Amino acid sequence: MTKDASFRFTHAITRRPAASITDGLRAVDTGTPDLQRMQAHHDAYVATLRATGATVVELPPLDAYPDSVFVEDTALCLPQGAIVMRPGAPTRLGEAAEMAPHLQALYTTVEWIRGPGTIEGGDILVTGREILVGQSARTDAAGIAELRAIVTAWGHALREVHTPPGVLHFKTDCSLLDADTILSTGRLSASGCFDGYRVIHTAEGEEAAANTIRFNDVVLMPAGFPATRDRIESEGFTTVEIGNTECAKLDGGMSCLSLRFTPS
Repeated sequence: MTKDASFRFTHAITRRPAASITDGLRAVDTGTPDLQRMQAHHDAYVATLRATGATVVELPPLDAYPDSVFVEDTALCLPQGAIVMRPGAPTRLGEAAEMAPHLQALYTTVEWIRGPGTIEGGDILVTGREILVGQSARTDAAGIAELRAIVTAWGHALREVHTPPGVLHFKTDCSLLDADTILSTGRLSASGCFDGYRVIHTAEGEEAAANTIRFNDVVLMPAGFPATRDRIESEGFTTVEIGNTECAKLDGGMSCLSLRFTPS
């Protein structure tokens, strides 16, 4: 896998938010998401991905699965193939099965995490040199071990790390800006998990800006975090700010809303 393969993609898969999104999972109730506003934000997100020249597959809403807009948790997409995850939230297990046919239409190789372990894409950060997987309330050691067996056979190194207590997913607190540069909260980088990488920290009080995505030549980041935006841009990156107020009510961010890949 080339270093650029960790942030340069030809394809993305998204799913429109369902009306049932108001029943989505959340760690703390900060209010009911506004579906119309969320859809407007989602439209801007999809348009930004498409503006890079990528093909974006926008799937229809799944009312049976309130959290199904957060497609990243259902799969890990690598140059060698796609791996269907086994979400740790019982209400989300069916989402992975719904995603599988769409991956099979684009990839020649699709593997599955069979269990009994659980793992979600939000806990997986693919860098230019390794795959970092954070144990969390949704991703356990058995799920990581099963993933390790698959990706090792494909030539990838996997390193198990830990998600800070009270943080939903590993990537809630970090994201990849380029093959060697990571945006991180101070509480996560303090663990030493990014030693050897160039780390840009979120500004104090702007920890919610840590979840961004580098997609081709732009960094999509949530709107409303100017100090962190300035830090990212001062390092030479081009940012596009996307509204995220409604997804944030469900612990969702920029990476959660898409699967990003170049199919094999």
